[in-house]
Amino acid sequence: MAEHTPNGLLTVRSLIYHPAQLRGWAMLGLLLLVLMILSGMIWRNLARLESLGSYVRYSHRIQMANLGMQNALLEHIADNQVIDAGRLHGISEQVRALVRFDRHLDPQTPSRLLSVERSLADPGDGGDSPEASRTRLLSAMTQMSQALDEETTRRERMLKDLSSDTRYEVALASATLAAILLLAGLFLRYRILAPLNDLRVLLSRLAQEDFSPIDTERLDPLLLPVFNSYNDMVTRLAELEGVKRLHTQSLEAEVRAATRALLEQQRSLAQAERLAAVGELAAGIAHELRNPLAGIQMSCANLRGEVGDPEHARRLDLVTSELKRMARLLTDLLERGKQTPAPARPVALSKLVSELVALTRYQIPSHIELRSEVPSDLICRLPESNLRQALLNLVLNAAQAIDGLPGNIVIAARRESRYVTITVSDDGPGFSPELLANGIRSFTTSRKQGTGLGLAIVQRFVRDVGGHLALANRAPRGAEVTLQLPADEETPHDE
Repeated sequence: MAEHTPNGLLTVRSLIYHPAQLRGWAMLGLLLLVLMILSGMIWRNLARLESLGSYVRYSHRIQMANLGMQNALLEHIADNQVIDAGRLHGISEQVRALVRFDRHLDPQTPSRLLSVERSLADPGDGGDSPEASRTRLLSAMTQMSQALDEETTRRERMLKDLSSDTRYEVALASATLAAILLLAGLFLRYRILAPLNDLRVLLSRLAQEDFSPIDTERLDPLLLPVFNSYNDMVTRLAELEGVKRLHTQSLEAEVRAATRALLEQQRSLAQAERLAAVGELAAGIAHELRNPLAGIQMSCANLRGEVGDPEHARRLDLVTSELKRMARLLTDLLERGKQTPAPARPVALSKLVSELVALTRYQIPSHIELRSEVPSDLICRLPESNLRQALLNLVLNAAQAIDGLPGNIVIAARRESRYVTITVSDDGPGFSPELLANGIRSFTTSRKQGTGLGLAIVQRFVRDVGGHLALANRAPRGAEVTLQLPADEETPHDE
């Protein structure tokens, strides 16, 4: 792969992220513009509402002044007296304040208020008659009502315009916001979510070990780094998968080679055991022949003393010499047939059985389950290789007995005082009644391809270590071989 300089890598990143940044800034600017427009509309409507409130307060003050004049007129009508000049002066001050406040909507309102103020003015030292006071008050009330009506009409028109403008602005803002949200939703769906959904499908393909990269030409620049990283990842995963496949093939080849070597060693060991059994049989025959030969040799020696013919004596000497040679050969054969017991050593029985199960797994059919039920802290002192071979013979015998049917073989062990009891059980057809009645005999088997040496080898091992072997059938079906072996309680140590 080509190497990139830091400046070059920075340039590539800027090219990748530049369109995405521009798009992001454009979206952000559009949103800010909409927010600014909405804010301006809101502030404008607030200002108009505040102005409308001041107009309403202005009209309310006009109405209060008019109400004061109405009350004064009612009192005048009820008492038929001249209206109090001080009261009229107070109403006139209110009207003058309204002229100075200048929050009117109708341009004629100030002039009408001035006319009202003049109508309410003091008539002078000549006084005022009740009729004149009533006339002036009625004239002021008429002008005040006209001003109030005109202000109310214009205020209602202003409120209507404000409501119409607000509806239009709200509709425009809502439409603009909806359009922006729609564009953002479409962009998010087709430019963001759709590629991410494709990425989810691609990640699900990884579980199926599909490491093919994808085309990134039509992708959005915003998602380009993600999919580039995906392509880099699947390329690396494809390389690792190739390495793993090669490593697996290498391991499988090594396992097959180790299995072939183990099977070859097993066949060689079986042949050696068979030869050992033949040697044991030959040693037994030699032991049985030595006594008759000794008797024949003594008879020939006695006959040699009784024979006077030199020719017959010479022949008897030759026979005696051959008998002695045969005796020496038999003695040598017995010496060679003596078995030297293997040395005992501390054995972690759980580890030994676990290794045996792992190795035997390649020699028995896959439909037969092989289990170990040996405590991890069980330590015994026995000849390790002989114990391993004895257990191997029992497992292979059990597998051959189960044959093509599904079954189970269980190796269990427990400590009982100074003995270790090992059982190898299966759910096959069990032992034959003849074997249970007559015991184990070399070269005696009920299987066509059997040698009759497996159980004999196990029996010889158990006998050599001073243990006991028992055969039994299980209910409802199956066989069980129990080895009771003497064992020290010493723990293993480094040699």
